[in-house]
Amino acid sequence: MAGTAVRGRLTWQTATVGSVVSETARVRTLSLSVPDWAGHRAGQHVDVRLTAEDGYQAERAYSIASAPGEPLSITVERLDDGEVSPYLTDEARAGDQMEVRGPIGGYFVWDALDGGPLLLLAGGSGIVPLRSMLRHRERLGSTVPVRLLYSSRSWADVIYRSELDQPSDGVAVIHTLTRQQPPGWTGYARRVDQRMISEVAWPVDAGPGAGPGAGPLAYACGPTSFVETVASALVAFGYQTRRIRTERFGASGQ
Repeated sequence: MAGTAVRGRLTWQTATVGSVVSETARVRTLSLSVPDWAGHRAGQHVDVRLTAEDGYQAERAYSIASAPGEPLSITVERLDDGEVSPYLTDEARAGDQMEVRGPIGGYFVWDALDGGPLLLLAGGSGIVPLRSMLRHRERLGSTVPVRLLYSSRSWADVIYRSELDQPSDGVAVIHTLTRQQPPGWTGYARRVDQRMISEVAWPVDAGPGAGPGAGPLAYACGPTSFVETVASALVAFGYQTRRIRTERFGASGQ
């Protein structure tokens, strides 16, 4: 498995779309069949390359949505000014082909041996690699306790909503809706801040043992501003920087 693969050592492979699932009005999950897929780790990503009839090529990186051992899938949010996402969310159909390269990444990954407790923090489509971790934990039968804080614009923008609504032993899902809330909403209704982190995060002394390798393990993924806010809040709360792993992207919303 190319757990810490570098792009230059990977080759492009042909991927065939198997199914397309609508997650929200702007988000789709595509299952991909790659004959020589070597497998992946929870939290890794792939590059996707599209080639137009005139030979023009465009490529983007997308987090892997599926757990290790599951068929490869990616979840894509449509960006109105994007070159790749509009095709993947609006036009791609079962049987269509594209090129993929990966898996890529060895830092923002979680394996059962990494332990926990886990604090997962997602802004918008930053939920995708964290969903892979949650599914990986479930497939392994892991008992590592998890808290997921998920920031979305509205209830309709929550990706994997039905999946996250399913009870799972040892997993607590906390939502914050930053722009619009449904009638009767009693949860958080603002952007993630220091006070919210202090209310949701595992105590710094949670988990077995003591020392530099002990305490909760945090993964934060989302827009740059979201990740920077969350990481700073965790450090202020007492988390060790080496126990905070981050992955960020430019546009898109929390």
